Amino acid sequence: MTSPVLVRPLRIAALVGLFAAYLVATIQPAQAAEVLVSQGKTATASSSEAAGAYQAAEAVDGNAGTRWASAFSAAQWWQVDLGATTAVSRVAINWEAAYAKAFTIQFSTDGSNYTQAYATTTGTGGQQSIAATGNARYVRINLSQRALEAYGYSFWEFQVYSGDGGTTPPPTGGTRLLSYNKPAQASTWQNDVNCNPCSPDKAFDNDPASRWATSSTNGWVDPGWISVDLGATAQISQVVLQWDPAYGKAYQLQTSADNANWTTFYSTTTGDGLKDVINATGTGRYVRLYGTARSGPYGYSLWEFSVYGTGGNPTAPPAKPADPTFPATRLVFSDEFNGAAGAKPDQAKWTYDPGVPQNGEIQYYTPNSENAQMNGQGSLVIEARRQDYQGRQYTSARMNTSNKFHVQYGRVEARVKVPKGNGLWPAFWMMGADFLTGRPWPYNGEIDIMEVLGRNTSEAYSTLHAPAYNGAGGYGQKYATADLSQDFHVWAVEWDSKGMRFLLDGNQVFYASKETVENTRGPWIYDHPFYVILNLAVGGDFPGPIDASTPFPSQMLVDYVRVYQ
Repeated sequence: MTSPVLVRPLRIAALVGLFAAYLVATIQPAQAAEVLVSQGKTATASSSEAAGAYQAAEAVDGNAGTRWASAFSAAQWWQVDLGATTAVSRVAINWEAAYAKAFTIQFSTDGSNYTQAYATTTGTGGQQSIAATGNARYVRINLSQRALEAYGYSFWEFQVYSGDGGTTPPPTGGTRLLSYNKPAQASTWQNDVNCNPCSPDKAFDNDPASRWATSSTNGWVDPGWISVDLGATAQISQVVLQWDPAYGKAYQLQTSADNANWTTFYSTTTGDGLKDVINATGTGRYVRLYGTARSGPYGYSLWEFSVYGTGGNPTAPPAKPADPTFPATRLVFSDEFNGAAGAKPDQAKWTYDPGVPQNGEIQYYTPNSENAQMNGQGSLVIEARRQDYQGRQYTSARMNTSNKFHVQYGRVEARVKVPKGNGLWPAFWMMGADFLTGRPWPYNGEIDIMEVLGRNTSEAYSTLHAPAYNGAGGYGQKYATADLSQDFHVWAVEWDSKGMRFLLDGNQVFYASKETVENTRGPWIYDHPFYVILNLAVGGDFPGPIDASTPFPSQMLVDYVRVYQ
């Protein structure tokens, strides 16, 4: 047994108001190359929407401005011939608004006999990265249920990849993540209104927004433990623990061949929470964290418990998209808002989000064109008005791409002119798309690219929100600038698996490093699809109240929204 090494989390006393530092202490797994193997290959389809246009080949031409579209019926298919049998690692689909709710992906080596690699009946469109693995020359998508019943199906690009995208790469030569989705046990676990459920499997699901916690009724005691069955004997080389604030000051890492007799291969009495990267070796089928001293009056809780090594019986987690190269130039979504004066936003791209808001705001978000419409001069106008509506005295608009477009990684930007006035609160931001399927805020994640408070339009905010840091405690930056209400300005985020770079008019105003966040604040929960939101709020906890000087109507002007990869 070699001597264990613990790479401890960096401590930063004050984060807001400082640019995030890069961390290099944590060992990062080496990433293998992933290769796009479908571009320019022969594609066929059951149909096309129009003769000479929207042909099958337009989904593999590498041009995000061209697309395949089918005839207007439910049963359709599309297929690409890779030219030779290839080890496929994933499929990426960039859907147009006419996406499929139900579809399967099939592989074939001979074009006659097919096996199913993926199936869903709950497709949400946007950009999908699908971990579909196997050997195939022909990759086919069979489409059976349309999102828009009046149309067919359409995607801009259908991409087939080969190789490891670097989602769960090994810490050192040849090793890999062994613990994903493996059976787990614990001394106790919490299942109540505050943590429902915080079962042991949540520490091994590769989802940093779910966690295991010991029971609040009988688990806030020592010792407390959690274990994972790797499926076969494994040689462990590294364990990564992402702690909740209920962390272990003293704990051991143990292995077992039979889930009964345990051997300790690492121990500490000076645990300090957040992220611990432990380079230590052990052998066994089962790995257990055995806590003997809690950090406070609560129990033990882990967002993630990741075991790396060789052997075992590992399951590969879903692949993530490859990181874009910046400056990103491939346009995957845009709205230039060039419609006629009074026209509503493009309903193929945007959804009105009406209702009574949160955060103490006083307006009602309406679905009316008076609150969100084109001005005929190349801009979208989101207008806050003094107007009686649904029991409120003020109206405005909030619109999003929730059921139209999702994105993971890339450059997301908008050119905006904000209004001035006490209590006004314009914003350009993103929400994790799993919010649409029931995951509550802030577990889905929120990326605030731009917030400006009308009481001081010479400063702006860019902020991240997650379970461990949200609301007034969000991880972000306030920055001084010129009076933003006097002209248009471009806000952007450049986002990949390593972090997010926030920019105003091309100048970096904040950098959020994944490693810094994990080591100083808590889990990084942004490696999944998000959708885009524009809104203008009135009043609320953050901007404060309106007063007699607040102008109504007030307008937030948006020249464009663009997303590049």
